[in-house]
Amino acid sequence: MTRLGADFSLLLAAALWGSGFVAQKTATDHIGPLTFVGSRFLLSALLLAPLARIEVRRQKVSLPPGDWRLAASVGLSLFGAITLQQVGMMTTTASNAGFLTALYVPMVPIVAWCLTRAKPSRSLVGACLVSVTGAWLLEQKNGAAEWNSGDLWILGSDLLSALQILLISRFLARNTRPFLLSFLQNAICALLGLLGGLVFEPVVLSGILAAGPMILYAGLISGGVAFTLQIVAQSHTPAAEAAIIMSLESVFAALAGAVLLGDHLTGTAILGCGLILLGVVLVQLAPLMKRNSLEASFPPPHDARPESDQG
Repeated sequence: MTRLGADFSLLLAAALWGSGFVAQKTATDHIGPLTFVGSRFLLSALLLAPLARIEVRRQKVSLPPGDWRLAASVGLSLFGAITLQQVGMMTTTASNAGFLTALYVPMVPIVAWCLTRAKPSRSLVGACLVSVTGAWLLEQKNGAAEWNSGDLWILGSDLLSALQILLISRFLARNTRPFLLSFLQNAICALLGLLGGLVFEPVVLSGILAAGPMILYAGLISGGVAFTLQIVAQSHTPAAEAAIIMSLESVFAALAGAVLLGDHLTGTAILGCGLILLGVVLVQLAPLMKRNSLEASFPPPHDARPESDQG
């Protein structure tokens, strides 16, 4: 996959996640958050199982214990992030959730700095600030952002999402098994969600049936397809840059709300969408501008020829 193809895959994943906020919010009217998480990821795991099996058969070499633990950490961080997000959706609006979810963008370099002491570049910091400013403007209503108790759950979800992105990059740097990793994280989320739902939530068949369309969309499209696109694309895109592209999820969440729920995008919200797009463009142009600057500073000799023509 080319870098452009990877970026487009991340953009498509962001679109699928953004539209999924409507399904997540609607599902809270019928079933508990753990039951919803377990059900949707069970479908995702079943969808990915055949692809993971083919991948394992082709490579044949088994994973070392350390890589199994790393894959389990990816699944646990995803389960925590999605569960906190779903709990927050019970007491916050879909648009607020879309805004707050974008805050995992600056959390990625922050978490990476804490884990590896690798300081983010100034261009990346600038792109993060532009994207987060755009997300903040996207949520402005009547001169102030609308906050409520569910927002803290979403903030906790952001932190775990940033950790998951970094763990995915670390796993893929050691293994080229994106489908296996996607299946494992889905299976872990399904197991923990269903067990937690049975223990802590009332499970009613009528509620599950009523939430069926939302479970199908979240499990097959938002989960199985989008999370797999993320993992495959992150094999070709650095984690921090991938996070900024995926921050477009908040833009697509606003658009989905406008189309499906009749929400109105104000001029300020449209400006916010534009700033998030600008942040994505900046993070893509920065490496190219740096390379061109170096080439201009150190041009090749005028008489330089291919080695095959010299001597």
